[in-house]
Amino acid sequence: MPWFEDNGDHLILKIRAVPRASKDEIRERMGDALKVRIQAPPVEGKANAHIIKFLSKHWKIPRGSIEILSGDTGRNKRLRINNPTDNIRKELLSFSNE
Repeated sequence: MPWFEDNGDHLILKIRAVPRASKDEIRERMGDALKVRIQAPPVEGKANAHIIKFLSKHWKIPRGSIEILSGDTGRNKRLRINNPTDNIRKELLSFSNE
């Protein structure tokens, strides 16, 4: 699977989570995943909840539109983003050129 798939009404996105970062940010493409740095620690689901909160705020979409499909306990995760906007697609495509 490529690092993200656009299926029209949803996207499947691979990310590499980096917890305990100095700030929340979408950093760069790292191999077959998008590197997402978050301030939350990787304990008791805090990092997963923080990833969803950060991405929903960053992309201005409801939290319920983002679902973690796999990787609950690891750094490598697969996310499903329902009803993605054109801005999300443009931002993800901009990482393809790196």
